Amino acid sequence: MKRHVLLACAVALVLPTACSKLEDVGKAPSFKPVEGTNEYYAMTTPAGLPETAERRTATDGSSLWAGGRRSLLGDRRAGRRGDIMTVVIEIDDKAEISNTTARSRSGSTSMAIPQMLGLPQIIDQALPDGASMANAANANSNTNHNGNGSVRRNEKLTLRVAATITEVQPNGVLRIEGTQEVRVNFEMRELIVTGYVRPEDISRQNEITYDKIASARISYGGRGQITDMQQPRYGQQVADILLPF
Repeated sequence: MKRHVLLACAVALVLPTACSKLEDVGKAPSFKPVEGTNEYYAMTTPAGLPETAERRTATDGSSLWAGGRRSLLGDRRAGRRGDIMTVVIEIDDKAEISNTTARSRSGSTSMAIPQMLGLPQIIDQALPDGASMANAANANSNTNHNGNGSVRRNEKLTLRVAATITEVQPNGVLRIEGTQEVRVNFEMRELIVTGYVRPEDISRQNEITYDKIASARISYGGRGQITDMQQPRYGQQVADILLPF
């Protein structure tokens, strides 16, 4: 009876996951909707910052100089909620660590009582054949330990993605978020970038490099048929966790 209950529980746990996978058979991975994200909210709601001075300067007919963002010499760098900038990701990191340790120790202990007022000779007569107080104890010890460890990593990533300012902090720091999805046949490539930047670090080309983004979170991955084939099955993953060997 217990076996049937356990089997029913296992089927109940695996069946929803299997059914969800069966729904994707013969279908390309779907794009995640843009509506409802922080980017969509930031770009579709008013910025909330006063623009009266800029608008007045740009529309004042008595002045030949226009200093607004849309003017010829205006600063068009992103700086308000909803503005878009380009994030340049060029990661080429290398790390090599090598450690070697060695330890050796040897010891020797010997104790003998060949002469002590004739007592060893008297004791030897009472001891079994071959036993003698001349060599009461003798011990030797020797230990050796060697350890080697090395770490070698090489990562290279070159990407460009558009990010949106989703929030302007009270101190002027900008919170950005950028997502990108590219589908090729039945494989979806996803890129996510989030973090905090300073307005003065944004270049005149409205670009910022990844090394100037604080609390940067960069995710580059994918989903689809090829990614599913590269992942071990759920049963194998559970077995790898539970089995002690």
